[in-house]
Amino acid sequence: MPEQTKSARAKVGARLWASPLEGLGFVTILLFLIGSINVFSSSFVMGSQLLGDNLYFLKRHFVAAMIGLAGMAFIIRQGYSWFLKRITIWSLITLVLLIAVFFIGVEANGARRWLSIGGITTFQPSELAKLVAVLAAAAYIGPRLDRRSVSLFSYPLLIAAALAALVTIQPDMGTGMIILGMCLVPYLVAGIPLREWALLIIGGGIGVVWLIFHAAYRAERILAWFNPDSYSQTSGYQPLQSLLAIGSGGMKGTGLGMGASKFYYLPEAHTDFAFAVWAQETGFVGSLIVLLLIGALLCYGVRIALDSTDGRGRSVAVGMLFLIVGQAIGNVAMVLSLLPVTGVPMPFFSYGGSALIVNIWSMGLLFSVAVESARRGKKASQPAQAEPLRRSRLRLSERLAQHGR
Repeated sequence: MPEQTKSARAKVGARLWASPLEGLGFVTILLFLIGSINVFSSSFVMGSQLLGDNLYFLKRHFVAAMIGLAGMAFIIRQGYSWFLKRITIWSLITLVLLIAVFFIGVEANGARRWLSIGGITTFQPSELAKLVAVLAAAAYIGPRLDRRSVSLFSYPLLIAAALAALVTIQPDMGTGMIILGMCLVPYLVAGIPLREWALLIIGGGIGVVWLIFHAAYRAERILAWFNPDSYSQTSGYQPLQSLLAIGSGGMKGTGLGMGASKFYYLPEAHTDFAFAVWAQETGFVGSLIVLLLIGALLCYGVRIALDSTDGRGRSVAVGMLFLIVGQAIGNVAMVLSLLPVTGVPMPFFSYGGSALIVNIWSMGLLFSVAVESARRGKKASQPAQAEPLRRSRLRLSERLAQHGR
C-alpha cells in the first residue's frame, strides 16, 4: 500500500512538475495575472479622478507587458550566451542612456530619472542598468566559477559602480544600491577571498553611512524608520499608512477594489506600495499566496541554476533570481517597515513600464538558461544513443561478411 501511494504521488508529480522550466512558466504567468489585477485595483481611483480613465494605468501596464514579451521571445531564441558576448555594447548603451538623463531627461518629484520616448511615454534607464550589471558579472564569473579565481577587482564591478553612481546622482540611492547589489551577489555566491569580504563590509558600510547623512532627506528617512510616529506628517507618513492598510486587511481582506488606502491615504499606492493595497484587499490569505508563489519561483530558479552545466548559465540564473526575488523580498520588507523606504518596486505588482519590461526580460534570460541546458543535454545523449545502433550494424555487417565467405 505505501508503495502504491508513493507511485501515485510520483505520477502526479511527473504530471504537474514535468520540468523546472514548465513550473517556472506557470508561476510567472500567475504572478503576472495577479499583479495585473492589483495594478488595476490600486490605480483606478487615480486614473479616473485625475486622468478621466479608470483603465489608464492598466492599459499602459499591458503595453509594457507586450514589449517585454516580445523581448523575452527574442532573448530565448538568441540565448543568454549571445547577450554575454556583447556585454560591452550593452554596458556602453546603458551608460549613454544614464548620462542622457541629465541633459534631456524628464523631471518628476524633484528627480530626473526618465527619458521621454516620442513625448508619449517614458523609460527609466536605471531599470535596464540592473539587468546589465548582472550580465556583466555573469560574463566575468562564469568561466572562473569552477576555478574559484573570482576577485572583486574586476571590470564588471567597475561598470556596476559607474552605473550606480550615475543613478545615485539623479538622485535615487535605493536603485543605485540595488544595481551594485545585483552585480555583487554572483561574486559572493562564486566565492571571493576573505580579505575582499572584509574590504567590502568595511568600505561598503562607510560608503552607505556617508551617502545617507550626506543628504538630509535620506537621514530623515532612516530616523523615521526607527521612530515613524515622530515623523508622522513627513517621512514617517507613508510607512504608517502602509502598516494601517495591511493591518486593516485582517485575515481575508476588505475585498478586491474595496480598500480605502488608494483614496489618497497611501502615497504611491499603485507603485512602490502596491503590495500594501493587495494585503489590505485580500488579507493575510492573499498575501500568503503571493509569497508562496515567490517562493516557488525561487525553488524552480535554483533548480534551473543547479541543472546548468555552464558556469555562465549558473551565474545568469543566480543573478536573475536575485533581481526578481530579491526585489520582491525587499519591497515586502519595506511596506512592513522592516526596511526604510527605498523605492524598491514589487516585481509584477508595482505599476511601472520600465520595471515590468526588465522583469519580463529577466525571466526570459532565466528561461533561456533552462532551454540551453536542455539543448546541451540532448546533444550529449545523442552519441550515447547512437552507440548501440552502431554496434548492431557492425555485428550485422560481420555476419554478412561471414555468409559471403
